[in-house]
Amino acid sequence: MKITQQEYAKRCRNVMQSMGKNAIAILPSATEKARNSDVDYSFRQDSNFHYLSGFDEPESVLVLIPGRKQGKVVMFCRERDPTMEIWYGYRSGPEGVLRDYSVDEAFPIGSIDDILPDLLDGKDRVYYAMGSRPDFDSQVMAWVNVLRGKVRSGAQPPSQFVALDQLLHELRLIKSKTEIGMMQEAATASAEAHSRAMEKVKPGMMEYQLEAEYIHEFMRRGCRSPAYPSIVGGGKNACILHYVENNQVLQDGDLVLVDAGGEYDHYAGDLTRTFPVNGVFSDAQKEIYELVLKAQLAAIKEVKVGNHWNKPHETVIRILTKGLVKLGLLKGSVSTLIKEEAYSQYYMHRTGHWLGLDVHDVGDYKVGDKWRLLEPGMVLTVEPGLYISVDCKSAPEKYRGIGVRIEDDVVVTKGEALVLTRDAPKTVADIEKLMAKSAPVSVQSNNKSTVKKAKTKKQLKKKSSLK
Repeated sequence: MKITQQEYAKRCRNVMQSMGKNAIAILPSATEKARNSDVDYSFRQDSNFHYLSGFDEPESVLVLIPGRKQGKVVMFCRERDPTMEIWYGYRSGPEGVLRDYSVDEAFPIGSIDDILPDLLDGKDRVYYAMGSRPDFDSQVMAWVNVLRGKVRSGAQPPSQFVALDQLLHELRLIKSKTEIGMMQEAATASAEAHSRAMEKVKPGMMEYQLEAEYIHEFMRRGCRSPAYPSIVGGGKNACILHYVENNQVLQDGDLVLVDAGGEYDHYAGDLTRTFPVNGVFSDAQKEIYELVLKAQLAAIKEVKVGNHWNKPHETVIRILTKGLVKLGLLKGSVSTLIKEEAYSQYYMHRTGHWLGLDVHDVGDYKVGDKWRLLEPGMVLTVEPGLYISVDCKSAPEKYRGIGVRIEDDVVVTKGEALVLTRDAPKTVADIEKLMAKSAPVSVQSNNKSTVKKAKTKKQLKKKSSLK
């Protein structure tokens, strides 16, 4: 599945319709960034630029001019260069851009200083993301100043700069059927990677070795890279929300929290699962895990048309707070504890975010001062968690050091919410069943009162079913 040039052209038309005729929009591509010495980071196109063009080369500028008769969509790009292409790969050049992309005109990037001032002349408004690229900001102002120097000759420099983000981000918030199909590819690859990790993990493995299993599955399924730095936190590291060192040994008896998703043709998967390193949840781990799962399943049910953005979060807070009281982690009236945000010592983040070309995708969460209502085509994550630090003296000792998060990617539809990451196991029974298939010969029980040796996979599976 792939976004067609017809869809890219439609996106440009939608933006230009919102701009009005006597306006111009300027979008620079992402830049190549040095990693060290002669090595660059892998190039990843700017999400706004990609959304409107599908063109993924650096040193490019897209210009939208709704009132222009001879060409409303203009691209500046690198010229063909046989020598550079031998070293670094194919370039489209202006001719290739005209042939393969939905643009009306294409020019060499080297001619932009000569052409852009003329395109700006007479326009009332310039739609541009001022401040995001200081180097390019200077270039835009240089073009405006060229026109200011020609005012006596009849030039009319633009009088107003308008943020392009607001127009573009509202369009990006509602995904097309094709976009949702692309996100399903990312989600499926992510889910398969989590299943693979559950089968491969074992005590004594390094966190980064488990991370490698994810990267393998991402690439095998068409995701050329993770959508974000993977979090692989074993034991107490699961209580660090953005833990990315991934350099510790995974211990028998601990849980491992993995937040990892693949990026499929620029669209992000974002998925978290928490599972026992040795394949079997302890009683304390199971209590925390099943509370988080209960909250997550209830929150997903609230992802429906007409509910406001914050409804899933409110549901999570209510269920977690009630459960924390039941487990002895909080004391007092549930309503009072919610009002005082007492839960925040164990649950300190929001329940989700928009998802799309960016992991934390664009789009406002409020309209005016009110939470926005959910609409079909919106995609969000639902990711409650509980994190009980080893240093939390107020918590019963059996719960200290347990961190659990469960996250899925969810599409708002006209009916029941569509969970894109549904293939990744998340009930205790399903996780233990999958992990039993590839369990090691020797496993230490997570319940510290006993230590049992499982001589065969069949015995381990039987042990799992008794939990």
